[in-house]
Amino acid sequence: MRIVIAEDSVLLLDGLTRLLAAEGHDVTGYTTADEVVAALGPSAAVPDILVTDVRMPPSHTDEGLRAAVHLRSLHPRLPVLVLSQYVEQRYARELFASDVRGLGYVLKDRVADVDEFLDALGRVAGGGTVIDPEVVAQILARARRSGLETLTPRERDVLGLMAEGRSNAAIADRLVVGLPAVEKHVTSIFTKLDLPQAADDHRRVLAVLRWLEHEPTNGERP
Repeated sequence: MRIVIAEDSVLLLDGLTRLLAAEGHDVTGYTTADEVVAALGPSAAVPDILVTDVRMPPSHTDEGLRAAVHLRSLHPRLPVLVLSQYVEQRYARELFASDVRGLGYVLKDRVADVDEFLDALGRVAGGGTVIDPEVVAQILARARRSGLETLTPRERDVLGLMAEGRSNAAIADRLVVGLPAVEKHVTSIFTKLDLPQAADDHRRVLAVLRWLEHEPTNGERP
């Protein structure tokens, strides 16, 4: 794959570049959001995936995310995997506010697990949606509205794995239950969250977004 990385930490950028190059990928790195936006302008060849930090120079607030949103507007099919040091719920909501195909939000700690990182990278590049389980866990711990409090512990487990982009079969394997049981839980989740009839893949994403939509946004960090 052709991979573009936007990361202001030279050490992390170098580490990711070496890791992905060793896997046979073509990697180009940038240390500022402005550089990656200039490199991936309207006439540029679109990479297979963009990996970007949220906080980048000069203000170290949301430059990386804004660059990703802008580049997705120019190249709607550009897969984006966002790396963040913290669970930034407001940023996660903004990232997933539109088309969620080919989008991921992963904590930087996850990079330490090479297999998990490469798995997330591959799924996002393939058009999947990946939300870090720690993001899910923190949102679940604070959920108070919109039917979230009605979910059973097992349904919460299933929803957490759905947020990681797992299929029903993969969820069944992880929870060591039968596939019919997982399908029943997924249907119950859709019903309790009052999600509209649509393709199941779309409703799976909506279920996760429901957590994101109803959390405080006033600069609060978990």
